[in-house]
Amino acid sequence: MAEKILVVDDEEVMRDVLQTLLGQAGYEVSLAENGAAGLGMLRRQTFDAAIVDVMLPEMGGLEVLEELRKFDPELVVLMITAFASVETAITAMKKGAFDYIAKPFKHDEVLHILRNALNQRRLQDENRELRTALRDQGRFTEIVGKSPRMQQTFSLISQAAPSRSTILVVGESGTGKELVAKAIHANSPRADRAFVVVNSGSLPHDLLESNLFGHVKGAFTGAVYAKKGLFELADKGSLFFDEIGNIPLETQAKLLRVMQEREFMRLGGVETIKVDVRIVAATNIDLRRAVEEGRFREDLFYRLNVIAIQLPPLRQRKEDIPALVNHFVEKYAKENSKNVSGVSPSALQSLLDYDWPGNVRELENVIERGVVLATSELIDRDLIPDHVRSAPVFHVPHLTVPPEGISLKDVIASFERRLIESTLESTKGVQKEAARLLGLKPTTLNEMIKRHNIAIPRERRGSSSAVRDAEEAAAKITSA
Repeated sequence: MAEKILVVDDEEVMRDVLQTLLGQAGYEVSLAENGAAGLGMLRRQTFDAAIVDVMLPEMGGLEVLEELRKFDPELVVLMITAFASVETAITAMKKGAFDYIAKPFKHDEVLHILRNALNQRRLQDENRELRTALRDQGRFTEIVGKSPRMQQTFSLISQAAPSRSTILVVGESGTGKELVAKAIHANSPRADRAFVVVNSGSLPHDLLESNLFGHVKGAFTGAVYAKKGLFELADKGSLFFDEIGNIPLETQAKLLRVMQEREFMRLGGVETIKVDVRIVAATNIDLRRAVEEGRFREDLFYRLNVIAIQLPPLRQRKEDIPALVNHFVEKYAKENSKNVSGVSPSALQSLLDYDWPGNVRELENVIERGVVLATSELIDRDLIPDHVRSAPVFHVPHLTVPPEGISLKDVIASFERRLIESTLESTKGVQKEAARLLGLKPTTLNEMIKRHNIAIPRERRGSSSAVRDAEEAAAKITSA
């Protein structure tokens, strides 16, 4: 559906030019020759953006701007005039204008600024939808879980959200870190303001600073227009840094300064811009270790780690899987207009037996696939992907304590050793894969291997005859 633009200008030629330009760009354009006509149109229909001339008869453009914003506070307005001045620009911005364009203008300049304005409008709409979803579905939207670990997480969100404090959300990929960040924002006093996401891992390093801080015209090759950064768009709201551990050290230093001083300059600019932004960051890596390895600034880590929320992996809260399954079945049945109400008992058992290395995101993908392919009300086991359905199931052996008693410590140590040996055998000595199967960090597994003095399977140690010959020669030398 085409986005609707209201143009208010008393010059017929200018109205015709903008109607042609915007129409060819795919927008639906409505024209008004004065402020009263423009306000009348706004009362009869909804617009995504407005372009208003400053010099209008009877009711001036700045007055029209104020009235437009009163009627629709989320409307983005561009001011346009042949009498450009710094004072008028500042006044228009203070009254809520998104940007300011001087006549004569270049066509691509108008389209560029309008696109930025509409992106902000979409951001406002997303936040409104988020608030509506929170009212309808509860305080934590799509975060599903009744396990003790998740109840602790909900409690921490409720306590931390109303504050101004920076929050660090830690968890493996797919555990729902962005959902937690949105819940924090939606339960904070900033809920009516913007929630802006910084995709730290996907933005090229050379573009990250331009995206964060914006730039002035001519700041670098290709900077044809001035651009607001994400910090400005998030003013009075929240800025979510997804996978903040991927940000380069040089940018980390500038981010730290903004967090400390609450001000920055656009790239190539000299004007200091003050902002009030609440930072929520997420990471799936150990930032303490990154600090030790020199990949992350220690001072920035402590600035971020004011309140830490640790999200458990799905394998550590499997009691939440039935509720998550029901939630995703309902969501995707509605999206795809399918009459699917749940999963069969055998399918649910397969889901419970799997360890979900991709966490909740992987489970969601499996359920979406099942809903789309289902031909009955229940997703049966044959619709569960092979790698999930055929996952090895571990059963604890039945043990009976003899009358004379037993050393629990020795039994656990023996069982732990045999389990590690068996897993290493199945992975041909690949410790990283064995650690994944056992739900351990590779470093933790390595420490346990050393503690139990476990020999790594030979296939892995000697991957070639040359390596095996070298090992045998070394052994002979040692024995001699």
